[in-house]
Amino acid sequence: MSFSLRTLAALLGYPSKNLVEAVPELRAALAEENALSANSRTALEPLLIGLSTRNLFDLQADYSELFDSTRRLSLHLFEHVHGDNKDRGQAMSDLGLEYIKNGLEMTSNELPDYIPMFLEFTGQLTPEAARDWLREPIEVFTVLAERLADRETPYAAVFAAVVELADGRPDAGRVEEIGKAFAEDENKSVDELWEEAPVSFGTAAFDNGGPTGVIARIRASNRARKSQEGARHE
Repeated sequence: MSFSLRTLAALLGYPSKNLVEAVPELRAALAEENALSANSRTALEPLLIGLSTRNLFDLQADYSELFDSTRRLSLHLFEHVHGDNKDRGQAMSDLGLEYIKNGLEMTSNELPDYIPMFLEFTGQLTPEAARDWLREPIEVFTVLAERLADRETPYAAVFAAVVELADGRPDAGRVEEIGKAFAEDENKSVDELWEEAPVSFGTAAFDNGGPTGVIARIRASNRARKSQEGARHE
């Protein structure tokens, strides 16, 4: 489950040359761990293929237009849970402390509720603990999967995969409540949405495919596993 969560974290990161080059390894990590169903891995293929075949500039432009132009698709968890509520700051602080306690290194320009970072954090936990954490915001992931599916973007498959790994039942009432958030954005022009677009934190830090170099971690883990397997066969 660890590799799958870290791979999903990488796929949600800002497209970079490193991410594009790592697509074969990310696909292999998903297949070898086999934590996701075959259907979920198949659903991720359009995104993986797009990353490996499309022009990087176009990938980056589409990513920014998708995730930075409206709060309805914000990649910050507490945007959907707390909005501008004063509780958001405390929730951010509490989550950051959990990261530190579990050894996840953060850089100064990253917010704790950034979903790729949250997924990488859960990828460092035991499967049981990871599922517990994923179930807490499962309604947010469900709503994002639905909104992205409505836009016919392959990123919807990433959130659908997260919901599958959480292995929980989203609360229908909570899904409906979160789904109504930022409904006013639907009636605004593109220019108005861009004027209100959320500040993007940590994009530069994702040149290695994740908030703390998630692709590098996957590669290191793969090398360690292969070394152990080689030693057993000697």
